[in-house]
Amino acid sequence: MRAITVRDREAGVGGLTLTDMPYPHAAENDVIVRVHAAGFTPGELDWPATWTDRAGRDRTPSIPGHELSGVVAELGYGTTGLTVGQRVFGLTDWARNGSLAEFTAVEARNLAPLSADIDHTVAAALPISGLTAWQGLFDHAHLTTGQTVVVHGAAGGVGSMAVQLAREAGARVVGTGRAAHRAAALGFGAQVFVDLEADDLRQVGEVDVVFDVLGGDVLERSAELVRPGGTLVSVAMPPTVRPRDGRAIFFVVEPDRDRLADLAERLRTGRLNPMVGAVRPLAETVDAFARHHGTSGKTIIQVADDQETPRS
Repeated sequence: MRAITVRDREAGVGGLTLTDMPYPHAAENDVIVRVHAAGFTPGELDWPATWTDRAGRDRTPSIPGHELSGVVAELGYGTTGLTVGQRVFGLTDWARNGSLAEFTAVEARNLAPLSADIDHTVAAALPISGLTAWQGLFDHAHLTTGQTVVVHGAAGGVGSMAVQLAREAGARVVGTGRAAHRAAALGFGAQVFVDLEADDLRQVGEVDVVFDVLGGDVLERSAELVRPGGTLVSVAMPPTVRPRDGRAIFFVVEPDRDRLADLAERLRTGRLNPMVGAVRPLAETVDAFARHHGTSGKTIIQVADDQETPRS
């Protein structure tokens, strides 16, 4: 099968190649997914799990990408809950070969069924952004109706999801970002926008939750915004400061089949809209990695379509 692989950690994006790889093995409780569309995170070439397995052993050549939408091609021993030919979407394991391939092995529990009226390219943009936003806002920060949340990077992939989910939950949403992102953030539902380059972040006043995807100085300055009992939650880096009488949390998104199904239903009914940017073929993945800066929306790699017969 065709796949994007990496072998040299020092080479960065320049080490990505399109090559032939063996058809994956379905372990117990796995499914093999014929990948139709895949998403990637630009920084994943720096993640240790891209290069080593859970025991710390080298696993190159490895296949990056951890979001996918496709069709179940094969069931591993003991796998239940899914069937061959079923449309699915979800996350691959961080320390296993990923989604930038014609086929990939995934634990069945990491996938959710996908209805026929959701396009694969849209579904592939949903897992990391949608689950990260939900888990940060509700599982970790316990955001509730009537509270105020600051969402940093409100026009980005994760931030835009957080804005939409928080508004639907009845929260007051303050979005932040660069001036050029104002219209997009407000369009997603932020009621107030703060330009991080020109405005004083302190003008926001005390809030119940800060959801951070940027890290650095923005994260450090955000601690003073959180009122007693509130939460500063970040997916960018572990907070180095803690709100007075509040909590500071860093987390990594986890697979969740039930929540994926809920997010897909919100998408299907128009209550949630992921940011899909360019859609590129598998052969252009290296260029897509290199050009991710400054792009609008999440770049999706279209690996296959319904008319193609993939090579195994």
